[in-house]
Parts: sequence; structure tokens; C-alpha cells
Amino acid sequence: MSDASPPQRRWLATLASTLLPGWGQIYLGEKRLGFWLIAVDFVLVGSAAVAVLGFRLEVIKLWVSPETLIAVAVFNVLLLIYRGMASWAAFSSAPAERWALLPVAGSALATILLVVPHLLVGYLVLVQYGLIETVFPDPAPVATGTTPSRPESSTTVPSTSTTAAMTTTSMPSTTTTTTEPAIWDGLDRLNIVLLGADAGVGRTGVRTDTTIVVSVDPATGYTVMLNVPRDLSNAPLPPDMGLWGCNCFPDLITHLYDAAVRTPEAFPGPGEPHFNAIKGALGEIFGIPIHYYAMVTLDGFVGVVDALGGVTIEVPKTIVDETYPHEDGSTESVVIEAGEQHLNGHLALAYARIRRHSDDFARMHRQRCVLAAIVGQTGPIELIANFGSIARAVKDHVTTDIPQDRLVDFVDLVPKVSADRIATLRITRDEYQTGAAPGRVYYDIERIRQDAHALMADPVAAIAELGLAPLDATCDESFD
Repeated sequence: MSDASPPQRRWLATLASTLLPGWGQIYLGEKRLGFWLIAVDFVLVGSAAVAVLGFRLEVIKLWVSPETLIAVAVFNVLLLIYRGMASWAAFSSAPAERWALLPVAGSALATILLVVPHLLVGYLVLVQYGLIETVFPDPAPVATGTTPSRPESSTTVPSTSTTAAMTTTSMPSTTTTTTEPAIWDGLDRLNIVLLGADAGVGRTGVRTDTTIVVSVDPATGYTVMLNVPRDLSNAPLPPDMGLWGCNCFPDLITHLYDAAVRTPEAFPGPGEPHFNAIKGALGEIFGIPIHYYAMVTLDGFVGVVDALGGVTIEVPKTIVDETYPHEDGSTESVVIEAGEQHLNGHLALAYARIRRHSDDFARMHRQRCVLAAIVGQTGPIELIANFGSIARAVKDHVTTDIPQDRLVDFVDLVPKVSADRIATLRITRDEYQTGAAPGRVYYDIERIRQDAHALMADPVAAIAELGLAPLDATCDESFD
């Protein structure tokens, strides 16, 4: 190297090798080392490009497994060391520079470009790891050398009881299979119940005011959403559940969760009694096994929407509630005007909850539309930019029984599910009510079950026969 090197040579070489290891070495004339480093860069960048472009789902799966997250964290550290060594080598090989603004600024920029990306990745990995470990339960132990049992197909509609459809059958044992089948292996549909828990200041117990069964066809991704009215009374229960001679829950279904908390012995099963009760009742209503649940509190919903920067909704009709119950227990007057509105978490929750001057069925429709809008407007950039806030809201306010090791299976469903392939069954009083009593509404469970199965078996035909429409085609309509 020549002593007549320009004074900016050190910082420029350092910056170049920070951006791409090897550039700084070539700039300094160390071509052999530079080309070797660039070859390594080519392998790393090329592998990353192939992975992202050709195996995108596999890359996403890295972020839903604690084990692979640890591997990502280790690789992130090794990559930082590699870039740091290349940058330091360029810095050390270049002639010393005088103290001046440009060299100092260049060196500072190189340090920032070296460290900050890896700190960001490390932060995201740490937050994601904590989220998975907090919200999702550990996988159930599986006996060595056997294939886990899998649920029976969910297409059978029992004539009187769904108990048979809700059992599981064991696969024959084998001494060679070590890889678990997909979460939907042996299932025609994967059924998950989404619960909105109304437990706040001034309330006793937990009410599941929002109950939506989401049934996904794993082969096609066609999704059916089944909203359960909160005032549905005398919900049937499996034969081994309950304390009442009617084989039902003789109250509003929104109170079932809290009843199971108070009488846990009446709701046996693999999970917590309150979730056993919810799954059992919904399984009997729709004639399908409910495989998993996910429950979010009101505060959690608000937190997630706020973390995403709000949600834009087309409001077909002005919604008003003069005494809307705020999350803190107070009341307020809420007006959401018709037209396109960008709502924060509080107002999005209000839009999904208000039923003054309306009814539960209009509210259920708005709930489905809010969920669809959140999903449709949430992309990778929004998720990454607000990931910490989203994770905090989810960790504090979401519970589920989806095990950690099955999250990768849900990733495979992502490209199959879209808003134009979501059908909804509106369970209204006009269509399904069979009777009423003070504080009670009775519904035709058999008809609900038949219509739900028709929709799940052939959504296109059932939509036409039942006069339904895909979700994205009805959210500009008002049922208030």
C-alpha cells in the first residue's frame, strides 16, 4: 500500500466492507482476499434470495418455532461476527487518517450499518420467542417410535349426537415414523373457535360475547365462519358434560364459560373445564369437532389494532350508542359516521360491539367484517414495524391451546385463505328462532347444523341455495 493514499481511504474502505464484505479489500488492492469474501457474500445472498423467492413459506416457518428461532439467533450473531471481521480487516489495512469530520462521520455510519440490522433482527427474534413461549402451550409428549393419534374426519353428521365425531382414533403403531403428520391430517376440515372475552371493570366473571367458529378446508383453503348468537339458549352438551337433566346448558351460551369456571367437575376433557365446555357445546350445535380455540380480551383487541396503526372500514350506516361501555368501566357516547373511516383500536372495538338501536345479528356481521379488514390490511411491513407492540398485546390478552409445534402447519394455510373465499352463515332470529322466554331465545339446532354442513361441504352451492354471499361482498351492506 502507498503512503500517498487519500485521507478518506480508511473510512471509505471500512464502509465498503461493512456494506458488502470484500469491497473494501478490493478498494485497498487486496484483491485475493476481497474476491474470496465476495464469493462468500454471493453464496449467502444467493441462498437468501432462493429461500425467499422459492421457499417463502419455509422461511416464515422459521419464525414460528422456538427451536429454529434459536438457530436464527445464532446465525445472526455469526453473521455479525463475519461482517465485523471483514469491516475491521479493511479498517486495519488502510492507512491511518487525520481526525476530521468526514472520516469520523464515515466510521460512525459504518458502525451503525454494521450493528443496527443485527440488533433489529435479534430484537425481533427475542420478542417472537417470548410470544410463542408465553401464548402457545408446549407440545404434548409423543411416545417414541409411534405416530400421534389423529382426529376422525369431521364430515360425518351424527343424527342425534356429535359425540362420535368429537372423538379421536389412534393410528396403528409403527417403529419407523418420527415426523408428525400435519395438524389437519385425517381431517376434512380444521375447526377453530375464536372467542372475544368481555371481562372488564365492573363485570363479574367472563362472558364470551363474541363466538366465531372458523372452519377451514385444508385442501382448498375455503373458509366458513359460523357466528353463534350470544343469546342462544339451551345449547346442547355432550352426554358426559353438564349438571342438568336436559343434556344442555339452560342459560345463554355467553354465560357457559363462567358456569364451567364455577363447576369445573361438570366439564371433563383434555383441557381446562371452561374451554372443554365451549368446545363441547359448539361441537354439538354444528355437528363437528372443535379442534382448537383462541380467546382475546377486549383490551387485547384494542392493543393489537392500535399497534397496527388502526384499521380502515367502510361503514355502510352510521352507528350510534349514547351509553357505550368503555373498557375502563365508564360509559360514553360513540358515533361512527357512515363512509370510509379509519378507526383506532377503541373505535374498532366499539364498531364490533355496539348493538344499541340494532341487534346481535348486525353486530356479528360487523365483527366478521372488522376481522376481515384487519387481516386484509396487515402486511409484512406493518407487522415488522409494530411487532413489539403487537406481541405485547397478544402476550397479555390472548390464550389458546394451539401447541407450539403445530404453528408451522398453520403457515401452510396462509396462501390458501383469502377474503373472497370466506363464506359466512348468519344465524338470525328470523331464520332460526323456534321460541323464546324471558331472557331466553331458542334456536333450531338441527337446522343450524344442516345448513352449516351444507356450507362446509359445498360452499358455492350452499351460498346460492341459502341466499348467502362471500364475506367481502357483504361488508358494504348494513344489517343494523
